[in-house]
Amino acid sequence: MTTTPPEPEDENEPTVSLEKDGGEPDHGRANPPPTYPPPGGYPPPPGYAPPPPPNYGQQQTGYPPPPGYAPPGYVYGAGPGAPYGVHPMTGVPYSDKQKLVAGLLQLLVPFGIGRMYMGDVGVGVAQLVVAIVTCGIGALWSFVDGIIILTGEPNDSQGRPLRP
Repeated sequence: MTTTPPEPEDENEPTVSLEKDGGEPDHGRANPPPTYPPPGGYPPPPGYAPPPPPNYGQQQTGYPPPPGYAPPGYVYGAGPGAPYGVHPMTGVPYSDKQKLVAGLLQLLVPFGIGRMYMGDVGVGVAQLVVAIVTCGIGALWSFVDGIIILTGEPNDSQGRPLRP
């Protein structure tokens, strides 16, 4: 259905078409509808710059770490002689064993297994023998030793502190 513009009363008055270029009626709107940005994947409208490309795989630039702090991923004091870093107070290289693993083994398997993991095989075997001879009552020694390992700063068989 198409509409025709009314006849002007004055011949000098311009006529306004009620139909758009595509043939759709305009219904007398004075202002065009607001324009929204195009959805993703479409080129930007004329007069706008395209968005910058993402920096995938590139190191993020920013502020350096504060003095006294190492950059992310850096192990304090790591080097050929200390692959797991050094103790911050003493400077002694850390052991390749972890304190949490040794303590949990000593608590959960109270037969000297945590001490054997640390390299103290003699103490571990002694805890195992005491637990067997006393029908399990001697496992209390291993249990208490596991708590001491978790709360203290134990060393491995070579005298190096266990990693935190």
